[in-house]
Amino acid sequence: MSIDRRDPRLDHIVDADAERETLGSGFGFLEGPIWHPRGKHLTFSDIPGNRLHRYSATAGFSVYREPSNMANGNTYDGDGRMLSCEHATSRVVRERSGELEVLASHYQGTELNSPNDIVVAYDGAIYFTDPTYGRQARHGVERPPQLGFQGVYRIDPNGDLALLAGDFEQPNGLCLGLDGTTLFVADTTRRHVRLFAFTGNHLSGGDVFCESPAPDGLKLDAQGNLYAGGPEGVYVYDRDDGGLLGVLRTPEFCANFTWGDDNLQSLYLTASTGLYRYRVNVPGLPLM
Repeated sequence: MSIDRRDPRLDHIVDADAERETLGSGFGFLEGPIWHPRGKHLTFSDIPGNRLHRYSATAGFSVYREPSNMANGNTYDGDGRMLSCEHATSRVVRERSGELEVLASHYQGTELNSPNDIVVAYDGAIYFTDPTYGRQARHGVERPPQLGFQGVYRIDPNGDLALLAGDFEQPNGLCLGLDGTTLFVADTTRRHVRLFAFTGNHLSGGDVFCESPAPDGLKLDAQGNLYAGGPEGVYVYDRDDGGLLGVLRTPEFCANFTWGDDNLQSLYLTASTGLYRYRVNVPGLPLM
């Protein structure tokens, strides 16, 4: 069974008999899927494969960037430029006219751990997490951390880098709230998702919004329900009380996901070595 229904409220989001479609397999470990609404294509990372791939219904699969410096999370900014978190170089980069512009690589003169996931706010500010996963052999280049903490950062539209919080064990996926004034952050090792309010470079709150088994990528749908990648698929949590509604199952660990196609009602899932798709009833949010 593809859908693990834990609460009848899930029926509004996805049909009980929705089937999982396999689009591709045989990759190393997939992450960072992003949908381009005008180009109608999906770009995603294969971290150990050290490349970015692209998929479209018309052209199939192709390699978009190689090497990718073991890129993990990706997103688009308001101008449609791709931003990526590079594990091998500990950098956040932005693609501009075919070249990579480095946005962040050090904090107060010390190299970042390994930027992991990334989002862009309505005002152009960039938020990213910085765990140590990219300093481990399978998902990066093995090397000791230089920082003594794992944090969440903000890059101001003028380029200034600020540490927002450093009390995580392994911060991973993150997403903005619907109103753009809150931030959800997954702490994978602690198995929960925290909810912050933010104003500029200041975060407040940080209470646990929901418990989740090894939460990885995070996103909201258009109604504000929270989705978290993890073991066996994508976990769906109610927008109001954080209750688990159900799981959209995958055969392997699902690190991340995004919505795509014309109506943003196709949920693309990067689940370890495979790329999958579900049709859902509630659309996602566009990246640009």
